[in-house]
Amino acid sequence: MPQGDYIDLHRKRHGYRPDHFERKRKKEAREVHKRSAFAQKALGIKGKMFAKKRYAEKALMKKTLAMHEESSTRRKVDDKVHDGAIPAYLLDRDTTTRAKVLSNTIKQKRKEKAGKWEVPLPKVRPVAEDEMFRVVRSGKRKSKQWKRMVTKVTFVGPGFTRKPPKYERFIRPMGLRFTKAHVTHPELKCTFNLEIIGIKKNPNGSMYTSLGVVTKGTIIEASKCQ
Repeated sequence: MPQGDYIDLHRKRHGYRPDHFERKRKKEAREVHKRSAFAQKALGIKGKMFAKKRYAEKALMKKTLAMHEESSTRRKVDDKVHDGAIPAYLLDRDTTTRAKVLSNTIKQKRKEKAGKWEVPLPKVRPVAEDEMFRVVRSGKRKSKQWKRMVTKVTFVGPGFTRKPPKYERFIRPMGLRFTKAHVTHPELKCTFNLEIIGIKKNPNGSMYTSLGVVTKGTIIEASKCQ
């Protein structure tokens, strides 16, 4: 049995101690004061390393907050409409500009890094790794636990070749590999069974996108209906 599993087993059988969550809350509240006291007392290289770590954490937190607060609204340019024909070099210019200089692509990437995903569904529940993967114990003594089996529906391209079992990290079962999807057209009010071309984005992370895992909120690319 892996080390540490006995705690989870005991909690499954008997539950948490009555004051567990209260103690946890108090410990988290005390942690701020403990870190502050340590920062004041730490000297030399230890103090420098701690200060550098805290600076990086604060910078990341500020950047994340700024990304969330970043506005994506558009504004119109209040230019006067010129009489007569527009010159050829001005025809391709749009009269709508962004509130920021950043382009849409950079903004979207920033939001993704901050944990914001623009998917058709307003709220997507994040899927835990334990729910997504199942540990595969391989080897004679069942001690090797580095393999993972995907428990969700996946898409694998037609030219896919499996790695040798010895070197395969993620196993995608044949029974959960889908090549077609039911797509509903909102205007026609019809559902079509179309071939899946690829997985564009999985809101749970880039690893799931590269594996082709299909969960709630995943954006897929399908073939055109005939």
